[in-house]
Amino acid sequence: MLKNLKIGAKFNLLLLLVFIVSVLVSGAALSNVLQQKAQNEVTSQGFILMQTMNAVRNYTQKQINPLLAARLETETTFISETVPAYSASQVFTNFRANPEYQNFLYKEATLNPTNLRDKADIFETQLVEQFRKDSNKKQLVGFRTLPEGQVFYVARPLQIQEQSCLRCHSTPEQAPKSQLITYGSTNGFGWQLNEIVAAQIISVPSTEIFNNAHRSWLLIMGILVTIFVILGLLINFLIKKTVIQRIKRIEKTAQKVSTGDMSVDFTETSSDEIGGLAAAFNRMKFSLKIAMDMINEQGE
Repeated sequence: MLKNLKIGAKFNLLLLLVFIVSVLVSGAALSNVLQQKAQNEVTSQGFILMQTMNAVRNYTQKQINPLLAARLETETTFISETVPAYSASQVFTNFRANPEYQNFLYKEATLNPTNLRDKADIFETQLVEQFRKDSNKKQLVGFRTLPEGQVFYVARPLQIQEQSCLRCHSTPEQAPKSQLITYGSTNGFGWQLNEIVAAQIISVPSTEIFNNAHRSWLLIMGILVTIFVILGLLINFLIKKTVIQRIKRIEKTAQKVSTGDMSVDFTETSSDEIGGLAAAFNRMKFSLKIAMDMINEQGE
């Protein structure tokens, strides 16, 4: 079938094949680059927020708690501001008040929390259990689908590393009275030193970021396709003008010569390969004319 195609059709077929392969390869490579860029962006946001929340926790643990710890025995309600987890959660709640960040999430998902607001769900429980099984694992990252959409999460283990933390979480007898009044004596006890009791989880909405990456991919691919089409049309036009039309002229002249018309010449002013072909045909025509004249003379 290809043997029956003209040069122009063969060239266009080859050009189309190169175009398709180029678009597929460049599209796949570009998609990988943009997807990786989008993932790096959400990862960076997650790490920054995690470090910020840890700074809040550290500030509360080192500076706020010592100032208010004595009042936990005398107050009628528990002073939540002394708890690092509470401070971090409240700061993040204020952060989410900005509509731009309302789908960002922060939670210190705990298996046995004092405040049931921090109770780990099934997925979060699995994260905590992974940290418990492998104490060397310091971080888990991945994607999770929530009602807010797909989110990228960064999870780190929360381990009881200071004896002072057990004041509120070892036994109800050792807990501050205000804590028992506010939260009761059922939840948040039995924690052990060096035990991993929770997972600190930052969730960054990723749907819009990946949608932006997809839109960028479509835009860039549209530009590339347009450039390929324009280049294809331009190359096709140049090939037609510089090759195909000149070959067609040589073909028409050769047809006339083959019918005995020796008055025509293979006119080519260019010195390229096609010009050389035309010159060779002219020499062949001249030799053929001489041979025919000799035959005619001998016939007479």
